[in-house]
Amino acid sequence: MRLERLTANKIKIFLTSDDLFERGLSKEDIWKDSSKWNQLFHDMLEEASEEFDVDIQGSVAVEIFSLQAQGMILIITVDEVKDDEDLLYDGYIEMQVRVEGCEELIYEFDEFEDLIGLSKRLSILDIYGGTLFWFQNRYYLLMDNVEVSKKIKAACILSEFGNPSILSPYVLAEYGKPVMKHVAIETILHYFR
Repeated sequence: MRLERLTANKIKIFLTSDDLFERGLSKEDIWKDSSKWNQLFHDMLEEASEEFDVDIQGSVAVEIFSLQAQGMILIITVDEVKDDEDLLYDGYIEMQVRVEGCEELIYEFDEFEDLIGLSKRLSILDIYGGTLFWFQNRYYLLMDNVEVSKKIKAACILSEFGNPSILSPYVLAEYGKPVMKHVAIETILHYFR
């Protein structure tokens, strides 16, 4: 489980499939009113509260992005609590949950060198293609045509070099600057072997 503070009242939590498995959960358990899921969620809120010194109380909005073969990302937004509302706080957290899925493998990278190492590793497994974008001072690699049989392996290797992204391919296509279209892995290998 990785935690990242996005804004003063917004936290991003990345849970791998292994994190869920270790706790006896699956992605499908989100839809159920499971005590295991509730316990995991409260544990995550407690850890985030301690790590980022955020007082989580009142209403919490949770956006859950299910990532193909990698796990899920939770974006937790804590509503601002006014001083007079503090007196009414009863320890109850109200959650508003929205779940979205992402079928494509989209990863973000801070350094181009990570993409070079990634390309070499993917080529060993005969995984090619991908479109590389530059957006908000980061590289984004969209792997949208990976064979189903190789998708889990690709996701594992992508996770070693980058971080899963919740951006949609449409946002990247609209606002990102295309660097290499459809053959990013091959192009990187050609110029940086």
